[in-house]
Amino acid sequence: MILEILNTIDKLRKKWSSLYKNLKIEEKKKKIKELEQKMSSASFWKDIKSTSKITEEFKSLKKDVEDMEKIGEKLKGLEELASLNDSSLEKELEEELKRIERRLNEIELSFLFFEEFDNSNAIVEINAGAGGTEACDWVSMLFRMYFRWAEDKKFRIKVLDELKGEEAGIKNITFLVEGKFAYGLLKSEKGVHRLVRISPFDANRRRHTSFASVSIIPEIGEEEVKINPADLKIETFRASGHGGQHVNRTDSAVRITHLPTRVVVSCQNERSQYQNRQTALRILKAKLYALEKEKKRERMEKICGEKKKIEWGNQIRSYILHPYLLVKDHRTQFEVSSAYEVLDGKIDDFIYHFLRQNIKND
Repeated sequence: MILEILNTIDKLRKKWSSLYKNLKIEEKKKKIKELEQKMSSASFWKDIKSTSKITEEFKSLKKDVEDMEKIGEKLKGLEELASLNDSSLEKELEEELKRIERRLNEIELSFLFFEEFDNSNAIVEINAGAGGTEACDWVSMLFRMYFRWAEDKKFRIKVLDELKGEEAGIKNITFLVEGKFAYGLLKSEKGVHRLVRISPFDANRRRHTSFASVSIIPEIGEEEVKINPADLKIETFRASGHGGQHVNRTDSAVRITHLPTRVVVSCQNERSQYQNRQTALRILKAKLYALEKEKKRERMEKICGEKKKIEWGNQIRSYILHPYLLVKDHRTQFEVSSAYEVLDGKIDDFIYHFLRQNIKND
């Protein structure tokens, strides 16, 4: 048991060390000293606005440093206690290590999710690529994968729009994932997903390659984007999916086109035309916000003379079910052979590998 405890301490110390480096604690210590010198000046307190900003920064930096140093000291003390090989201390050591692990996980989450809207709900859209029924079936498999992942996270999924394939599967689907950090986690899934398998729709049992694109945007507040009603073309049509007793009886489904950008959104799974219209407007605002943000990033890249890889539209991950089992992320090079487990929603390792790499690249 003591050996297991020592192994746990070693694992937590490595995680602590990695976070210590990634959080740039040594740099923060230097910054704290600089701010202390500035705050000790008699003239510092004259400008109230500037004073408030600097003191807030000072408190934030100090908290980060103190939290990490306190955990480091605790781990050192626990290692010394464990080395005594006293079985009466085992329960106390295990409980303390669980507390430290929870705290390190909390710090890691705050470190990984620092961008605007990371804590927002996510709007996910999956579209079938070329390949007809094969690609449509691949979309349904991806939807199931995200559904199982969200279920495991205790997140809520709400299908907003769905177009079934002609023979099987789903041609495209839009759904909302509601939960803390839903967007921060799922943003790593944006891009093209590739499946290689023996086709269940091919009588000759040949191997097929299918593609599907996954788009992830955050659900934003009503005030973030203002839309001129004159810029909208609103159409209604007969819904074909789930949505209550009025589906297939009234023109409750709504399609909205933003004329200046030609962005089109539709919603058919709410109970009424009014609800579908409000939901479609929410999706439209989120898409327009994401579009404007992308344009700003492209302008900055031109000004700075550098071009970062844009993941949208690129193949990010391959799922191979034949002739061997492998799921590989082409951005991080992380791969596993448990392909069916991944398709059953076990995608956290892929998500966290991407988020950690993204932090290092920044």
